[in-house]
Amino acid sequence: MGKVILFPSQGPQKFGFKPVKKRRQSAMEKRGQLNLFSGGKVVSLNKLSLFEEALLLDEQGDKEAGQTYLKAIEQGDSVADAYCNLGILESESKNHSKAIDYFTRSLKEDPRHCESHYNLANVYAEIGDLPLAKIHYQLAIAIDPEFPNSYFNLGLTQALNKEFREAIQSLHQYKKLVPHHEQLTADELIASLST
Repeated sequence: MGKVILFPSQGPQKFGFKPVKKRRQSAMEKRGQLNLFSGGKVVSLNKLSLFEEALLLDEQGDKEAGQTYLKAIEQGDSVADAYCNLGILESESKNHSKAIDYFTRSLKEDPRHCESHYNLANVYAEIGDLPLAKIHYQLAIAIDPEFPNSYFNLGLTQALNKEFREAIQSLHQYKKLVPHHEQLTADELIASLST
């Protein structure tokens, strides 16, 4: 006999996408070194890189953000981050195949790009490919174990996969990372999975 899961009245919603909010440093820059061989770069008078301009447009809801992200990619400016944010734009437009393409291009540039793994998992969950969603949530957790939304969404995915014990563990981990007032939905899910 199957187990009936009673979700809270409105049903839990997975957490949404996680855009890249600022340009990442290269490995050399993290160690305090400048890359002297990176080639020339066009310097904008407003001191914003193309990626930063695209991000600003994106945050304002401007339709030109996508084109500016593409220009940033052409210029080699925060390529993985730009692909990731393009993937979010495509996903919000329900163009899932293009979103998946952009997220995987981001991962080709940076295989440990946490936001791309997390966002790709969200797309897979949205289209019902729960095994791939689970894998990418787990990869996002391995890269950034302090980001709570990955645990919550993984828990939802596991519950839908009828992996109830694992789902409860993921939701408990989520609860450890968020303030008390944000734990209510997780508590309700745990209670419904425990019965």
